[in-house]
Amino acid sequence: MFRCSVMPAVEAGDGLPRSYGGWPALVQVFALVVAALALAVPLAGGAGAADGPVRIVALGDSLTAGLGLPANAAFPARLEQALKAKGMAVEISNAGVSGDTAVGGLARLDWSVPEGTEAVIVELGANDTLRGIDPKVTRQALEEIVRRLRGRGIAVLLAGMRAAPNLGPDYARDFEAIYSDLAARNDLLLYPFFLDGVATDAKLNQHDGLHPTAAGVDAIVARILPKAEELVARAREKRGM
Repeated sequence: MFRCSVMPAVEAGDGLPRSYGGWPALVQVFALVVAALALAVPLAGGAGAADGPVRIVALGDSLTAGLGLPANAAFPARLEQALKAKGMAVEISNAGVSGDTAVGGLARLDWSVPEGTEAVIVELGANDTLRGIDPKVTRQALEEIVRRLRGRGIAVLLAGMRAAPNLGPDYARDFEAIYSDLAARNDLLLYPFFLDGVATDAKLNQHDGLHPTAAGVDAIVARILPKAEELVARAREKRGM
């Protein structure tokens, strides 16, 4: 859970011709662009937007990123396929960063969850407990993530995590209560344990014993799917407000 990859920036305009045939041609191009924009504006606020796919971001760590798996086998991709198979129009972006903690997720929240996002699945905390981070720190970060998302009118599904057993019962009590408390106080959808049914099954985990195999991801998707369906329904309800 400690590897991170960053997408390279792409600069627009490199290699494009400096001229398209002089001023007359430029005027024609400008007129075409203005006409296209004029046609697009009504669609943005009308039936096209209301009927379009629900835009979801999966904000998490390596369990979301799909460490050790091809991109099409990672949790966001498989969940999107499962929801589409149910007849739901969705687009799920993978905002998983390997090694990320709750504080790390908060630090990148604004650019990981772009404008236009309607729902977020928050899956953070596994690395916090592996590192023995004070549960108060994790709680504060997740509280702020939830506060910002709700302030933007974004529906939230909070995926919980269990504490590492070697940290003792007091730590486990304080850590695991974070998720149920946040969900209850903020009317969030809650999936209590992201790795439910997978964490203790060697056949569903990679050799490190921490990250699910492709079959393990499918098991997670099957269990969380009803909550994801509720998340889509909440996001669609918000469109009508």
